[in-house]
Parts: sequence; structure tokens; C-alpha cells
Amino acid sequence: MTDNSSNTKKFVTTKPFFSTLFLATTLSISTILPVFAGTAQKTQLMSQSGKKVEITLATYAVTKAAYSKIIPQFVAKWKREKGQDVVIRESYGGSGSQTRAVIDGLPADVVALALALDTKKIEQAGLIKPGWEKEAPNNSIVTRSVVALETRPGNPKKIKTWTDLTKPGVKIVTANPKTSGGARWNFLALWGAVVRNGGNESQALKFVTDVFKNVIVLPKDARESSDAFYKKGQGDVLLNYENEVILAAQQGKTDVSYEVPPVNISIEGPVAVVDKNVDKHGNREVAEAFVNFLFTPEAQREFAKVGFRPVNATVAKEVQGKFPKIARLYTVDSLGGWNGVQKKFFDDGAIFDRIQGRRR
Repeated sequence: MTDNSSNTKKFVTTKPFFSTLFLATTLSISTILPVFAGTAQKTQLMSQSGKKVEITLATYAVTKAAYSKIIPQFVAKWKREKGQDVVIRESYGGSGSQTRAVIDGLPADVVALALALDTKKIEQAGLIKPGWEKEAPNNSIVTRSVVALETRPGNPKKIKTWTDLTKPGVKIVTANPKTSGGARWNFLALWGAVVRNGGNESQALKFVTDVFKNVIVLPKDARESSDAFYKKGQGDVLLNYENEVILAAQQGKTDVSYEVPPVNISIEGPVAVVDKNVDKHGNREVAEAFVNFLFTPEAQREFAKVGFRPVNATVAKEVQGKFPKIARLYTVDSLGGWNGVQKKFFDDGAIFDRIQGRRR
């Protein structure tokens, strides 16, 4: 993914936040935060009603290519309409890591994460007020994707549908749903391929168990699973977000060799204002405006360019020919919602653990 760079125009100033320090070093959050709180936060609080306002966005890594285009557009719009400069600090990382960082003190004003379960954890920590889903358009779902089957060039194993994953000799790479939010979507897509297509739960259990017998590596997160497939050459097929495959092809990491099964789950990424932080920073107005901007055609087009399926109806119609059609699209709510899904499938001793036990 390309790095964001600071715009040279005075009023379009974006500053990457220190996600690398949070996610890639041994420094603790308590070590880092006093520096931020004692300097930048003080400046931020003084500037909210003046000629400059600051907000911090915490989001998951794959969105970076879209936000590098969206943020300057919003900053220019706010300057034009309000006469005020906006500095948007950015923090990128795995959705689960970002969730923990915000709970532990990362002063994010807006969070855009890979699944609502992560946002709910921040709510349960007391940082986001209940009912956040109704605070933005589209029930606060700002990005959509589906699960794709990424194959080797030319698809030598002829993998086109979910059932092809159970063929003898097919080697599958997917992340571990116990540790990866993205892998939970993969698992639910497999389960839903049966129960949302006329089958029952016993049939789903057998099918998913058979699929996981063909899984040759189970990395801890989506990034490691992509590295296993792309860089290490492991596996015949990678279960991946469709937008990840499209972006990887744009960046020259792979060709666009993938299949999208016509029965699929809607991968939905929510966005929310972190109430406790914006009230502390005095920047609620601009934070809420930024969230609402993400649903505009301008922003949704940028998400679409990097492979996300737009949630804006106008943009969805514009790009409908660029994405494979889904005959039957279902949501996590149709499988019981995130709280029920987590308990049923991914808690200790739940269905996924039992499936893993059968592999041994």
C-alpha cells in the first residue's frame, strides 16, 4: 500500500499517527501517551474553536489507499465551507490491534474497523455511547466487500465454488478465526454457503470441517495469510476479502485471478465517533462531519477504486459492472449477529475449536 504524504497546501495537512509505534515496537502505550498528551493534545484543545482543528482516525490497514485520497478532499471541503484548517492524524493496523489500542489509550476520535464486533468492544469499554449504529447513514456501515477465492494464475486446480474447496489435493490458506477478524468473515462465508443455501447446520458442520481438513496453514491474521500465499508460495487458494485481491493486483503483487462464489456474505466495515475522546478534545463537530463525508459519492468512489463495494446507491450503480454479481448475499445478522456468532463459533470450546479437534 502506498504511504500517505503531507499535502503542501497549508490548509490540507494530514499527519500519519504513530500506529507503527503502537503495533510494531515494544514500547508500551503508557510510555508513548504522555508525550502526546502533554504537547499535541494541549495544542489540539486550544485550537478546536480557532483556525485549526485536529482529529485522529484509527482504522484497519487495507483502507489506507482510500483514505489517502478521501482525507484531502474532506480537508479542502471543510476549509472551503468553514474557513478552518483541519489536521487529520491517521493510525493504521489490524482491526483487532487498533481496537485494543483505542481501549488502552490511543486518542482516536473516529474509528473505522473491519467488523462491528471490534467497535462493540470499544463501546463496552465506555468510550462509545450505545446506539452509535444509528448515528451515521446506512447503519454506520461505510464499506462492503465479499469473500473471494484467490487462485494461482490460470486457476490450475479449477477452484470456482465453495464446494471445490473440499476436493482432494486442494491446499487452502486462511487466517485463524480465533485471532483474525477477517478470518471470521471467511468462516461465516463457508458456514453460510450451506445454511443460507437450503442446507441445515449438520450439513454446514460437515462441510466446514471438510474444508478445514484442506487448510495447510492457519496464520494469526490476514496479513500473514497473504504473505504465506503471495511471498512463500503456499497453497492453491487463499480465502481473502475481494477488495484485498483487487488492491494487491493494482499494486503489482498479483494478477487478478479470483472467483467470487454467488452465495456470499456481506463483509461490512462500520465507522463511529469515539464519544469520550471527542468530548475531551472538543472536536465533535468536525469528527461527525468527517464520518458523514465518508458516505458521500466523492468518498465512496475512492473506496470503490481500491476494491470496496460502495454503500452509496449512486456510486454502486456507476461501478456495478466492475464487480462479479452475487446471487444471494446475506449478512452476519442473518446468522445471529456478532454476539451470538462469537459465542457459537469462536469462543473457547465452540464450533471452530471442535472442528480443529477433528483435524488432529
